[in-house]
Amino acid sequence: MRILAIITGEYGQRHVDNLRAHGPDHWQIEVWKAPSVYPLVIDYPEDFLPDDLPPADLVLAFGEHKGVAELVPEVVKATGARAVIAPVDREEWLPRGLARQLRGWLAEMGVVCVTPKPLCSLTETAYNVRRHRIEYDDPLIAEFARYFGKPEFRITVDPDTRTITEVEVVRDAVCGCARYVAEGLVGVSADDAEFKAGMLHHHYPCLAGMGKDIDFNDTIMHVSGNILKEMVAEQVKPYRQEVYIVPGKLSE
Repeated sequence: MRILAIITGEYGQRHVDNLRAHGPDHWQIEVWKAPSVYPLVIDYPEDFLPDDLPPADLVLAFGEHKGVAELVPEVVKATGARAVIAPVDREEWLPRGLARQLRGWLAEMGVVCVTPKPLCSLTETAYNVRRHRIEYDDPLIAEFARYFGKPEFRITVDPDTRTITEVEVVRDAVCGCARYVAEGLVGVSADDAEFKAGMLHHHYPCLAGMGKDIDFNDTIMHVSGNILKEMVAEQVKPYRQEVYIVPGKLSE
């Protein structure tokens, strides 16, 4: 699969570095560093594109400016891409209205576009937009999401000590956060695993927005962290020690 990643700064570069380090060998990943400054109105998007964009099957729009999204249809035309992933990890980089427009523009071109909010909500069949899941059907995006998107682990716990002995990364976050969390969970008690996963997620650090998002009434960073924590909590649940407190009685 031929992939073109559009980046403007550290956010996109971290994603690209992780894809290149841990993606399948048959992926060909090219990068275009788009302009980081745009006029208020982009009349001619093609003027911002270079003359030598490589052919691509899948475009990853990792720009840190909403102007990048307005260039994506022209990038698709220039590269022949058939699918686009344009994440919403910060509302100011891809506002909800523009995300909806982008999906519409590309649909008219016969190109599937997903706008996961956050990026680590993407699976092979669906992704988050606001507070609900949207299903999609595209083999290129599904191929990408088989390896990167919503974090998924296989956690092995010693039943005697209730300590995590191994964490296999089934699907990493695009930024590499899940792999980092997996390494930090080995040796942690099942009782502490959910909290530890949340702390590791923040310490990585996650690059999703820290401003309160009106779609979630929370920060997108916290939404991202909760996705990861819930997955860890589900797997260690059989090994956690439950403590019950009965009001008015001494605990035994």
